[in-house]
Amino acid sequence: MIVVMGASGQIGRALIERLDRWDAPRRAFVRQHQQGAQLGGDYVLGDFDDPDSIRRALAPGARLLLNGSLGPNFVDQQRRIIDLAAEVGIAQVVKVSVRDAAPGGLLGQGMHGEVETHLKRSGLPWTILQPVGFMQNLPADVVSADGEGRFHGSYGAGRVGYVDARDVAAVAAVVLTRPVGEDATLVVTGAEAPTHAEIAEVMSATLGRPVRYVDLTPSEMAERLRRAGMPAGLADDLAALMSLVGDGRWAGTTSVVRDVTGRPPRTLAEFVAEHADAFR
Repeated sequence: MIVVMGASGQIGRALIERLDRWDAPRRAFVRQHQQGAQLGGDYVLGDFDDPDSIRRALAPGARLLLNGSLGPNFVDQQRRIIDLAAEVGIAQVVKVSVRDAAPGGLLGQGMHGEVETHLKRSGLPWTILQPVGFMQNLPADVVSADGEGRFHGSYGAGRVGYVDARDVAAVAAVVLTRPVGEDATLVVTGAEAPTHAEIAEVMSATLGRPVRYVDLTPSEMAERLRRAGMPAGLADDLAALMSLVGDGRWAGTTSVVRDVTGRPPRTLAEFVAEHADAFR
């Protein structure tokens, strides 16, 4: 049995689809009956702040995909799930994290870093997946005006190995269905690491209309995020995190997707072509 936390998210849905194709027993943990009905099969209704519902989802000897959205209670929620998994006797935890996760880091890097540390101390067998940025988040950043698409950031010339969330799910599916191996951290990237100006060029060529990346200073980007309704502290941290990428720390790519799944990761051009309507 594979228990999928965060089953209604991009990675969770893609993972369940793959497990169902393989006829692998799985259980989805969802907040609403509608989500469970859409996924089909075995599901448990619950909440990350409800330990009893988490216990109902877990089973001795099961394997667990630990994933969820960032929020104020994220660290406490994931630590609680790990503790309950150890109590029940889960056979392995596969956690979706983020590249360069470390306690004290900005935003998700710091939160995921705290959870990673807790997992490593839990005594449970573990595999940590560390993707960089998801291609699925790119369409929401593009706004159109005067016949031109634009998206903004403070990345400078920094390169990012964006990965399709479905490729992360594919890696998780293999890890969760093969025999439990040694504990490992896998950095999951796409095959290429373009600058954001180069991403705009790919979008333009694939969509057949101009798309331009507008690079801002961190303070300008933070102000833009605040005007869009983001809380000031979060906007400052997000703009600062973007600027840190400018030093090339996320430029390196890995062969994890190919090594684990046997096929290369989707390219940015493939993703844009497949999701052309979303970019419009």
